Amino acid sequence: MTRSADRLTRPEDPPLASGRTPRVAAARRLTRRSRRDSVRQFLAEGPQAVREALALDPDAPGAPSMVFGTVPALSRYADLVAGASVPVIAVDDAGMAGLSETVSPQGLVAVCSFLDVPLSAVSGSLVAVLAEIQDPGNAGTVLRTADAAGASGVVFTDGSVDPYNGKCVRSSAGSLFHPPVVRGVSAPSAIASLRSAGLRVLAADGYGEADLDDLADAGELGKPTAWVFGNEARGLPPELAELADRRVRIPIHGRAESLNLAAAAAVCLYASARAQRR
Repeated sequence: MTRSADRLTRPEDPPLASGRTPRVAAARRLTRRSRRDSVRQFLAEGPQAVREALALDPDAPGAPSMVFGTVPALSRYADLVAGASVPVIAVDDAGMAGLSETVSPQGLVAVCSFLDVPLSAVSGSLVAVLAEIQDPGNAGTVLRTADAAGASGVVFTDGSVDPYNGKCVRSSAGSLFHPPVVRGVSAPSAIASLRSAGLRVLAADGYGEADLDDLADAGELGKPTAWVFGNEARGLPPELAELADRRVRIPIHGRAESLNLAAAAAVCLYASARAQRR
């Protein structure tokens, strides 16, 4: 055990914080969206998310105000919390279970400030727009993929899952803290704003008139692009798809009926990223 873990478990130390401890109880309320929106804070669970949060400047959006951890987790990730400029609070297992939305908590949670930006703050050559995507795991995975592809922004439109949803944060694996994130704008407004900023708008659509491979072969994917991805089950509403410059389908060369949302987003974003870096 590290010295910090030893200190946490000495008999003379005070009891571990529990679910009834005021700071733990206040943090637990952040599992509700209404509370998150009220205080503009969210929970970032897991070592990767906490690591990315602690790497931020203390005054930057998204920076943590405190970290909670079980004794085993604080021992396992001692190098991560060492020198943290915010309080690091040891909690018992029951207290951690109240902060986590998983069956098997990883034992480390940070309370972080909101980090979303206005749409006008998004610039660059590759943006992902999530239109009515409601599964938090899918949304977090698309955010992570957009980050990996070098996207300069990710837009969560009205009707999409909250990017600060616990499962969405976990699925992003720390990427929530990287590209600028926009939330709560209408899809038509997002499309109009990004187009006025010089980006071409492509809608991922299984029945689109344009083939992704054909666009790549024609050199069309190297242009600044905003990709719009629709609902997991329903896809893009027709009125929204019509606002795009092109409706693009991913060719299916085998016998699969289609790709799921996260896989389709990865194919589209990386196709554009590769073309833009040539």
